[in-house]
Amino acid sequence: MVKLLTVFGVTGQQGGALVNYILENPALFADFSLRGVTRDATKPAATALRGRGVDIVEADLNIPSTLAKAVAGSHAVFSITNFWEKASVTVEISQGKAIADAAVAAGANQIIWSSLPSVSEMTGGRITSMKHFDSKAEVERYIRTLDIRSMFFMPGWFMQNYSNIMRPRLQGDDGTYVLAQPFESTSQLPLIDIQDTGKFIAPALLDPEYYHGKRFTCATAFYTIDEIADTWTKVTGKKVKLVQPESTDEYTGLTEKQKKEANSAGLLAEYGYYGPTGNDDLAWTLKQIKGKLRTWEEFVRDNEPWFL
Repeated sequence: MVKLLTVFGVTGQQGGALVNYILENPALFADFSLRGVTRDATKPAATALRGRGVDIVEADLNIPSTLAKAVAGSHAVFSITNFWEKASVTVEISQGKAIADAAVAAGANQIIWSSLPSVSEMTGGRITSMKHFDSKAEVERYIRTLDIRSMFFMPGWFMQNYSNIMRPRLQGDDGTYVLAQPFESTSQLPLIDIQDTGKFIAPALLDPEYYHGKRFTCATAFYTIDEIADTWTKVTGKKVKLVQPESTDEYTGLTEKQKKEANSAGLLAEYGYYGPTGNDDLAWTLKQIKGKLRTWEEFVRDNEPWFL
């Protein structure tokens, strides 16, 4: 019997990538029908998905009463919230819990939550400014108390971040491009092409009992900042180097709120993006998935030209 997968944030990067993966994977598409949830069903991205056979419904995460219709009849629910829309821990936790409560009330078999580790917890309270990590972790803790199968999708640093707000900038007359970031050159970031989202989620959709309560550490690999910059140099032929500015005002592509958090970056590097077990957790995750993940070098090559 075909099962209904309801995807929140269907016009965003994660939700959209999951839907695309299922639509393009005949085995999964034979098992799952798709419903996408958005605040505005008339937006072009939603209209395009409807044309591909996705049932599009409207709901507002700030109005829990609208969620019942969105998840009605769902076998599985992919849930995600956008912290940066309001930049509020309270709002994100409220939204995440509301989706989970609606999924349980609808009798869904499984919820998949786009989560992150609690930085406050992993650092013993030394870093308390990474609010968007902590709020997602709080929703995860709540979901674990509910009577529903769960899986936690924990994406790394999006490769797509470097396509727009964090693209290196030309500096000086020697043709050098500067990546101004608050990290040591040897700091490791787990990079994910967010278009690979479906490859990480598919195992849990196909075997929700086996993966119940499991966290998936989702990245292709850990890359040092030097490796990230050197790959640009190798692929584009343009010199790219990391610079750690003295002022957070100079950080490439960061919002004002992110600049405030940048002061914690050095301390975060001490613990790692996912905490001390991050490398082992990633190795376990990679053993669970099928299909090749896009490497950073492939992403850079596929998105040329970077520098005109």
